[in-house]
Formats: sequence, structure tokens, C-alpha cells
Amino acid sequence: MTIQILVTGGTFDKTYDELAGRLAFHDTHLPEMLRLGRCRLPVQVRTVMMIDSLEMTDADRALLAACCRQTAAERIVITHGTDTMVESAAVLAREVSGKTIVLTGAMIPWTFNASDGLFNLGSALSFVQVLPAGVYIAMNGRCFAWDNVRKNRQLGVFEALHEEREVAPTGK
Repeated sequence: MTIQILVTGGTFDKTYDELAGRLAFHDTHLPEMLRLGRCRLPVQVRTVMMIDSLEMTDADRALLAACCRQTAAERIVITHGTDTMVESAAVLAREVSGKTIVLTGAMIPWTFNASDGLFNLGSALSFVQVLPAGVYIAMNGRCFAWDNVRKNRQLGVFEALHEEREVAPTGK
């Protein structure tokens, strides 16, 4: 079972541009993260785009859905910016069926010492292996159904809209 990892950018892949004094994108950090995490899963990494999710358009989301439909992999992890992750998950839930898709991201860029990116990536790779077909968001060690999650901007975490509907690895 090969897991397809689709990269869209987001905070996950931002780096600090010292000359411009701002966060910017270059190449994805996913291969290095997988190496440092000692990942032994069969994965294929594909960079679809490298943008901040606040800049993601309907056309970008349509492209992401097309990539999910076109891959032979039935299990997909998508790295995505946290600001509009829920919106993209809704599009994927409408447009892609029969596959297990887990979106994840980071609140702090991978290149910063306190990044949550590696933890979230590892969680997403674990969840995608055991969940039934559907669209999910894995953040902060938790997994949420696409339609039962929000980003709590005050606390800087993702949380369930309705706790009684939280996803368990058994799909219950």
C-alpha cells in the first residue's frame, strides 16, 4: 500500500527569507522530514503547489481534488495551510470518493525549532493507514471528520465542533 503525499505549501513549508525579512516558499521539506522521522512506509511525494492557504483559489482546490482522483493510491496525505484546511477538506469530500484522505499542516514552520510539523505529519501517516474511506483532518494528535472540525484561532489548535462525533481510528 503506497501512500500518496500531496504538498500544497502552507506554514509546513515556509522558510524565513532573511533578505526580505518575511516567510517565503522554496522547496518542500517533506523528504527531509520523512528521513528524520525514519519513515519506512512506501510513500510518493508530489508537490502540487507551494502557496499560503489564504491565497488558495477555487481553481487550486479543484486541481487538488483532481490529483486525488487521478492517483492510483487509495490513501492520501495532504500537507496544507491551516487557515483554509477545512474549506479544502469540504471540497475534497464533495469531489473525491472511495479514498482515505487526511489533511495536516503546522502552526509553526518546519524550519523553526518549535515546529509541530513532524508530529502532525507522523499522526497523519498513522491515521491514513487505519481510517475508512473519507476525508479527515489530523492536527495536534487528534483526527477529525472534515465536517466536524474548526481551527480555534484564539488557542492555536484544531477542535471538534461536536465532541461526541470525534473520529476514532476504528472509524467509529
